[in-house]
Amino acid sequence: MDINTTNGAISADEFQALEQKVLRAVEVVRREREARAAAEAEVAALREQLTALTVASNHAQTQIATLNQERDAVRIRVEKMLQQMDELV
Repeated sequence: MDINTTNGAISADEFQALEQKVLRAVEVVRREREARAAAEAEVAALREQLTALTVASNHAQTQIATLNQERDAVRIRVEKMLQQMDELV
């Protein structure tokens, strides 16, 4: 055993190895933060898309309901006209 190790001091190699581990840990944390930021940005974009699609869907449903009402009104008018034509014959 080295005298420096037994009295609490560390060698230059041990210090360099520790420094490398710290640098790798810092790099891992940096990449994870970047990945998290990218994921959060993607979530925000997807939420905006979902909101836009929901609004578009609601608008389409409203248009369908309006068109169905118009179709029913036209059908009733056509039936009345046919009935009047039958009465003439």
